[in-house]
Amino acid sequence: MNCSISGELPEDPVVSKKSGLLYEKRLIERHIADYGKCPVTGEALTMEDIVPIKTGKNVKPRSLTAASIPGMLGMFQNEWDALMLSNFALEQQLHTARQELSHALYQHDAACRVIARLKKERDEARSLLAQAERQAPLPASAITAVSNGKRASEEEDMGPGAKRMRHGVSDSIIAELTECNAALSQQRKKRQIPPTLAPIDALERYTQLSSHPLHKTNKPGITSIDINPSKDIVATGGIDSNAVLFGRTSGEILSTLSGHSKKVTSVKFVAHNDVFLSGSADKTVRIWQGSEDGNYNCRHILKDHTAEVQAVTVHATNNYFVTASLDATWCFYDLSSGLCLTQVEDPTNSMGYTSAAFHPDGLILGTGTIGSTVRIWDVKSRGNVANFDGHTGAVTAISFSENGYFLATAAHDGVKLWDLRKLKNFRSFELYDQDTPTNSVDFDHSGSYLAMAGSDIRVYQVGSVKAEWNCIKTLPDLSGTGRATCVKFGPDARYLAVGSMDRNLRVFGLPEEDASTES
Repeated sequence: MNCSISGELPEDPVVSKKSGLLYEKRLIERHIADYGKCPVTGEALTMEDIVPIKTGKNVKPRSLTAASIPGMLGMFQNEWDALMLSNFALEQQLHTARQELSHALYQHDAACRVIARLKKERDEARSLLAQAERQAPLPASAITAVSNGKRASEEEDMGPGAKRMRHGVSDSIIAELTECNAALSQQRKKRQIPPTLAPIDALERYTQLSSHPLHKTNKPGITSIDINPSKDIVATGGIDSNAVLFGRTSGEILSTLSGHSKKVTSVKFVAHNDVFLSGSADKTVRIWQGSEDGNYNCRHILKDHTAEVQAVTVHATNNYFVTASLDATWCFYDLSSGLCLTQVEDPTNSMGYTSAAFHPDGLILGTGTIGSTVRIWDVKSRGNVANFDGHTGAVTAISFSENGYFLATAAHDGVKLWDLRKLKNFRSFELYDQDTPTNSVDFDHSGSYLAMAGSDIRVYQVGSVKAEWNCIKTLPDLSGTGRATCVKFGPDARYLAVGSMDRNLRVFGLPEEDASTES
C-alpha cells in the first residue's frame, strides 16, 4: 500500500472517507491546509474526512540536532515531501492548461470557418448588387447617365419598345467598306506565298517551346487567343475575367487588363493605334487604349447586348468592328467613337450567336449559332444571304481563309470546310469521339495551313476542293485537362499559341537550334 501522493510506503498511513485513497498523514495534512481539497479527485476535503490506519510501527530514533546525520536525513525528508507536493500540483496545472488550449484552438477554428462563410456571402451579395445595378433601368432624370462608355446626349432618341435608335451605317461608311474590299481583292490576285513562311517539314518538327502561367489558379482556363504580329504580343482571355497581354519574345506579362465581372470570351487586337478589344460573359465589350508606358486604359464600355458577348471581330479597315451575342443580335461599331451604328436582329432566328468572323475582304460576315447553323451576312445591307447547316451542337469557331474561297467552322461534331463560291460543304473532319467537341479552328495568314483544337491540336496543309487536306502534325494537349480551347498561328506560322482549361499559355514551334538552321 503506497501513498497516493509520494508513491512510497507511508510511515503514518491515513485513508480518505470520500475517495478511499491512502496517504502519508503529514503530506495530506499539508495539502489540505494549502488547498482544502483532495489532491487526486479535486473534491473538497477536511481533516475530519481523514481516518488513521493502525499498523505495526518501527521504533524511530529520537530527534537530533541538524548537525547529526539523522537530523540531516529528517531535513532531506521534509524537502523531498515538499518537492513531491509541488510536482504533483504542477502536473495538475499542466493537465488543466492542455485542456484549455485544446478548447481555445477549437473555438479559433470554428471562428475562421464562420468568417470565411461570411466573406463568401458578402462577395455573392456584392456581385448580385452589381448585376442588379447594371440591369436596373435608368430614371428619367438621369440625363447624364453613361452610355457606351461616355455620357449620353440629351437628344438620344429611343425607338419603339424603348430600344435605342442607332445612327445606322451611312453611305460614306458603305463607300469606305466597298473601297477597302476592292483594294484587298485586287491585292489578293497578285499575292504569293511569302518566302519566310514556315515550310511543312518545319511544322512536322514542332514541339512545345514554353509554358506560361498567365491567369489565376482559383479560376483556371483560357477561352480565347489573339496575336499582334507586328509586335509579337499574344493576348489571352481567361475565365478569371482578366485579359492578359504577353510578350512572346521577352517572355514577360506586359499588362493584365481587369474590369470585366465574368469570364472574357473573346480578345482582338486592332492593327493600328495600339487598340485592344475584349468581350465578356458580363454582356459588355471594352475598348482599351495603349499608352506610352505600356499600360492599357479602358476607353469605352459598350453595353448594347442583353446576353453574353461571345465573339468580337475587327473589320479590315481597322475602323470598325462587330460583336456577336447570345441575345441573337450582332452589333456594328465605329471604333474611334465607340458608337453602335447598327444592331442586327433577324426576326426569323432566335438562336444566339456563339462565334463570328469577317471575311478578309470585309463585305461578308460569318456567324455561328448555338443551334449549329452558320449564317452568312452582307455587311452593307445587313441581310442574311446564306445559311450553312450540317453541324451538331453550337458552332464554336469560324475562320475564313486568306484566299477568300474557303470557310472553316468548328462544332461538337468536328470541323467542316465550305466553298463560298458554290455555298456548299466539300470536306468534313470528324476528329474526336462524340463526347469531345472541337473548340477552335484557325487559318494562318497565308492560307497555307489550318489548325484545329479539341482534345489535342492538329495542323493540316490546305489543299483544294478536290485535293486532300493532309494532317502535318498532331500536338498533344499538355495541360492535363484534355481540352485545348483555342489556337492561333504566329507570324509566318513560325509558332502556334495554344490555350487550354488550365491557366497556362503554351507556345509550340521549332527548338532554337533547329529554328536558326531553318533560317
